[in-house]
Amino acid sequence: MTHGTSQAPESDDKRLPRHIAVIMDGNGRWAKRRGLPRYAGHPVGVEAVRRIVEACVDRGISVLTLFAFSSENWRRPQKEVSLIMDLFIRSLKKEARRLHRNGVRLRVIGDRAAFSDKLQRQIGEVEALTAENSGLVLQVAANYGGRWDITQAARQMAEKVQAGEIDPEQIDESMLEDALSFADLDEPDLFIRTGGEKRISNFLLWQCAYTELYFTDILWPDFDGAALDAALTDFTNRQRRFGRTGEQVQDQAEAS
Repeated sequence: MTHGTSQAPESDDKRLPRHIAVIMDGNGRWAKRRGLPRYAGHPVGVEAVRRIVEACVDRGISVLTLFAFSSENWRRPQKEVSLIMDLFIRSLKKEARRLHRNGVRLRVIGDRAAFSDKLQRQIGEVEALTAENSGLVLQVAANYGGRWDITQAARQMAEKVQAGEIDPEQIDESMLEDALSFADLDEPDLFIRTGGEKRISNFLLWQCAYTELYFTDILWPDFDGAALDAALTDFTNRQRRFGRTGEQVQDQAEAS
């Protein structure tokens, strides 16, 4: 589906998603269409992040998870990866105080071991600064992959079995889920991917089992509040069944 003109949903609408997950696709293509090197789109993409964080705060969204750098992105040209890492550090430094002032809590999910010591320190400092904030939870998925997430959770289960803490028969979905990234938060209600591609690309594979998917041709640097509202309006017009029939969902809604 693509973005069109829409009316912004009411911020107190209980049908709005609590948790939105976004694949921010299209920075490189945005730059190439303007005759610029691919990397030139990434700083403009950071500006789009700022807009959408502010828009989510305004609309009362509880959690925003952004796919900033996947575990597969290391395959990109070394120069581009190096510039992205540098931009990540500079953005964290620049945005830390702004996030804190606005009550935003920053969390970074993913395997940090591959990052430089400098970047790991910067992440830790911003997380510590914003840890007590009670507003929007902004999760940045960096060096993250859905398969990595499930694998590290399975490894934790194996270690507990080996240590004699649990029996293999005790392992169920709930136990494995508790070992995944952000197990303390609601799973995403709405998944948005910009840039025209229509796939999940190894992002939150477990957590998106019942997430509503929304795809738009808008390139990430051009994504704004109006584009977000189009996705929210689409979401509010859907019936979420979670394995039930439409009639059951309707009966429950009427009963409440």
